[in-house]
Amino acid sequence: MAEEKATRSYLAAALGCYCPRCREGKLFKNPSPYAFGEILKMNETCSVCAQPTELEPGFYYGTAYVSYALTIALSVATFVAWIVLIGMSTKEGDYRIWYWLVANAILLIALQPVFMRLSRSIWLSWFVKYDPDWKTHPINDESTERVVKEHMGNW
Repeated sequence: MAEEKATRSYLAAALGCYCPRCREGKLFKNPSPYAFGEILKMNETCSVCAQPTELEPGFYYGTAYVSYALTIALSVATFVAWIVLIGMSTKEGDYRIWYWLVANAILLIALQPVFMRLSRSIWLSWFVKYDPDWKTHPINDESTERVVKEHMGNW
């Protein structure tokens, strides 16, 4: 009897940049988010289930909102951690708020490639639903929505 492969959770698939439909194929061509020049190069389709990654022209413009939310969440988290661990005051000569601002800016710049990829993965997962029976439901099914029709000609 063939053993079923355990599937990733939604969170693991989104954070790991896996295809939201099958949760097995990788979305990006290069696994490193710091491979400059290739940061946002995505596979045209999932290597496992053939799900297109660009659903319509300009599809990923909405990722700016996701990236903004991620950076705000990280900034709030680092601010709270800074206050709890280091403290802050409004007294003259206390520059700890400026140290946090500089440290937070450096952290955000360093994590920008990661956030760019993560926001694409999250954005795509909101529009492409997980299908546990993807092997029996072909991608060119009439029920498939929001797919660039040019990508569907060869399937």
